[in-house]
Amino acid sequence: MLLSFASVLLTTQLVLGASYTQSDSHTGIGFLKSFSYQAIPDPTHGRVNYVDGFTAANDNLTYASGDHFVLRTDHWTVLDPNGPGRNSVRIQSNKQYTTSAMIFNIRHMPQGCGTWPAVWTVGEDWPNNGEIDVLEGVNDQGPNQATLHTTPGLCSCPYPHASMNALLDDCDTFINSNSGCGVKFVDTRSYGPIFNDHGGGWYAMERSETGISVWFWSRDAGTVPWEVEVGNEAVDTDNWGEPSAYFSNTECNMDSKFGPHNIVINLTLCGDWAGSAYGDSECPSTCVDYVNNNPWAFEDAYFDFQWLKIYT
Repeated sequence: MLLSFASVLLTTQLVLGASYTQSDSHTGIGFLKSFSYQAIPDPTHGRVNYVDGFTAANDNLTYASGDHFVLRTDHWTVLDPNGPGRNSVRIQSNKQYTTSAMIFNIRHMPQGCGTWPAVWTVGEDWPNNGEIDVLEGVNDQGPNQATLHTTPGLCSCPYPHASMNALLDDCDTFINSNSGCGVKFVDTRSYGPIFNDHGGGWYAMERSETGISVWFWSRDAGTVPWEVEVGNEAVDTDNWGEPSAYFSNTECNMDSKFGPHNIVINLTLCGDWAGSAYGDSECPSTCVDYVNNNPWAFEDAYFDFQWLKIYT
């Protein structure tokens, strides 16, 4: 779940899609039934305190109503600089997936200085079994970035067209400060306040033996595939057009680098990426001081999911 920078223009010849049938559908309270809270120390060293389900419900950090599932951070407490970080939430799906397609219908994502929201999939015993970051960014600095992280050994993602202009293509977590191999989206509506101003949108990810693709459609794009927009019971990724990011298996054995994955949704603050990039973000003070002393600044630091559909 970290950084690398590339822009991508794709041709339809790059990706071969497939047909899938819906296996799981999560809406509202369904998220609470299908995900578990991870009250763990933040692996990315953020200024957060991940809480358990009881605390999250009691403090309204997660709640569900109708087709809304909201996950947020505390936005009322001034923190003791010597105490724990700001209460926040990290949840993980109870089920694991391999070859599959996923669609995330999101109305709102966390925004604000110091925020580092992420929607991703990961295998057990990280970095063994790999990691796929679908939605990720820091400090309101869009657009979105999709990234792969793997164990050492041959796994590079040489983007097939020069127009992709990837600066880093080695997915090894132990080099380049765990930057992985990433693609920066072209659509500025894919992240942060701009995403929210346009009413959110849909992220989709397909994982197969031939590669990993990630798509984004803004709520007002006018080009959203019908089966994505409605969360149809069957989908064909051939109908989805050019992905926003594509990682080919040309020089990466997907089966050996990526095992069964859980879905993770979390919001951290500062830490390895948002903290290190804070000085270049035009945000005030230092990241930790800002998080400690400005709870009001995190009123908009929340996810609002309309639904999540998974296809196998």
